[in-house]
Amino acid sequence: MLTSITDGILCCLLGKTPNAVGPLESVESSDGYSFVEVKPGRVLRVKHAAPSRSAEEAPPSEEEPSRPGMGVVHCKRKITVYRNGQLIIENLGEAVRSDILHCQNGSTEPNSTVELELSDGTAATPTPANPTAKRRKRKPKKTVNIDCKKRITSCKGTQSDVVLFFLHGVGGSLDIWKEQLDFFTKLGYEVVAPDLAGHGASSAPQIAAAYTFYTLAEDIRAVFKRYAKKRNILIGHSYGLKFCTARDNFCSNSTVAAAQNSWGLAGFARQGAKEKQLLKEGNAFNVSSFVLRAMMSGQYWPEGDEVYHAELTVPILLVHGMHDKFVPVEEDQRMAEILLIAFLKVIDEGSHMVMMECPETVNTLLHEFLLWEPESPPAAEEGTGTEKK
Repeated sequence: MLTSITDGILCCLLGKTPNAVGPLESVESSDGYSFVEVKPGRVLRVKHAAPSRSAEEAPPSEEEPSRPGMGVVHCKRKITVYRNGQLIIENLGEAVRSDILHCQNGSTEPNSTVELELSDGTAATPTPANPTAKRRKRKPKKTVNIDCKKRITSCKGTQSDVVLFFLHGVGGSLDIWKEQLDFFTKLGYEVVAPDLAGHGASSAPQIAAAYTFYTLAEDIRAVFKRYAKKRNILIGHSYGLKFCTARDNFCSNSTVAAAQNSWGLAGFARQGAKEKQLLKEGNAFNVSSFVLRAMMSGQYWPEGDEVYHAELTVPILLVHGMHDKFVPVEEDQRMAEILLIAFLKVIDEGSHMVMMECPETVNTLLHEFLLWEPESPPAAEEGTGTEKK
């Protein structure tokens, strides 16, 4: 974490004492790391790698007009919430393509209705003993209607308008993404990965208020605004997933969220020499007990409930390690059922730190997701799309 090193950088650049820090946009380094001041005195370390592009390379072309039936998803659903906590999701008519609606039981019916019981209902239900009982018609507490069209094309690394953001969770750092950052950089993608406050080499304020969800979300928003382009793919681990789905940060910008489901060896399926070495490499898990406690107590985000996630219309990939001791697979199955366009992939040999344990598998799944389109264009036109995903 930044202490005297950060103070020295700021002092040399600004000619001021560490206690009088002024606005600082960033401090670039030759190894791809930047130190970005998101607020006065609040500095995050950011790994940023962009592929070199020749001066002759043509800029990204303007978006082509939407072609009927080519990568267009019509999102139309009705979400009803009752006062007893019951949530009913109805996918209406031909709103959702049958090949992208995945229900928990494995069905792919485009007109399915998902009903989730969060608490016991109070209405009378007909039973064999009382077949004449009538179900009392309940008044919904809230009804949400979604009707929109979304065009989805693959996000290829050779396109200069694509950026991949990697967000770690509690107790980690950007170093947990080493294999992913190297993999996608070599493929030609631009990648950005920050250290959350108190983690890695970012500054660590000694007040609990510095680690609430909303404060951290503002940090991520500042990083996003600095590096975002036309198409932005967000990859989050554990707590980092919340910042991927926070609508104020990203979803209003037509982004794609890719998610996967930490501390110490408990986050690994096995606890041998390889796993111990992964913990040491890059000092990825060196976080103070104060920061851990503040992070755990500051995760309050009441807006991010099931209704909120049911309204998201971006494609989302969920990657789950079967041996995860922190997040049961049932939770990811439930989330995949609630989300409109979701894909759930389970890695048998992985656990909570699946991106470190099974990097090749995770990299392949992420890359396939980036290249996915609802409907492949004809061979003659393949690779010409430049629309937002």
